[in-house]
Amino acid sequence: MNYKQLVQEITKKRSFLCVGLDTDINKIPSFLKKADNPVFEFNKRIIDATSPYAVAFKLNTAFYESYGVQGWLDLEKSIKYIKTYYPDSFIIADAKRGDIGNTSKMYAKAFFESMSCDAITVAPYMGKDSVSPFLESDGKWAILLALTSNEGAFDFQTIGIKGSENVLFETVLSKSKLWGTKENMMYVVGATKAESFKKIREIIPDHFLLVPGVGAQGGDLEQVAKYGMNKSCGLLVNSSRAIIFADNTEDFDKIAAEKAKEMQLQMDTLLKSYGL
Repeated sequence: MNYKQLVQEITKKRSFLCVGLDTDINKIPSFLKKADNPVFEFNKRIIDATSPYAVAFKLNTAFYESYGVQGWLDLEKSIKYIKTYYPDSFIIADAKRGDIGNTSKMYAKAFFESMSCDAITVAPYMGKDSVSPFLESDGKWAILLALTSNEGAFDFQTIGIKGSENVLFETVLSKSKLWGTKENMMYVVGATKAESFKKIREIIPDHFLLVPGVGAQGGDLEQVAKYGMNKSCGLLVNSSRAIIFADNTEDFDKIAAEKAKEMQLQMDTLLKSYGL
């Protein structure tokens, strides 16, 4: 999915919601555990329920890799299900890869070719040659970690750089934006760091931002839109636990749909208020 298609999907659905499929088998409704494939069954019902309100799905690969071969099969089946039944959805592999060039090339092949994801999250610590292989495929995206929503973000990401007015994450933005374009590169910026969005937009005014941390982590959607939205929207706001684990009864998917719709309606209002 390219930049134009993503913007069109946001405009059509009046939403910039990304639903995170961080599926923990210990948290899914107990009745589903009797199914032949409980994780995939859970994902399928969440995808069906939330797809009218979401433009993207983000699958955190750790929740699948932790169960070995079966978990990887669940991941592949979930991605294939989205591609088959909701082909206009933007699919993110939240894998946080990034290694020397030839290794990154294989990661890109795995997630872009074998699994047909649209994007993958990438740790940029190793520099340009570790990121470039993810930028070589048309219609595919690297989503670089910039300023994350966890408490430990302050350990390194906000450290000052000697001889520069920028802190580390701002330097990452300034340097890495030269490696790609707004058409193939996004950035992860946590919703809990909304006060930093203004400076971030000064550095990367046109790129999309993937924003985790709204909902269970306490990020504020209105603040994110106020400081982070650009003329094309430029935001994918992720919500995982607050949607997919909002209920653990047999109506869990209906409740998930209600939660997703609540966010979509709020997003529609915000889009209108910013002239989109």
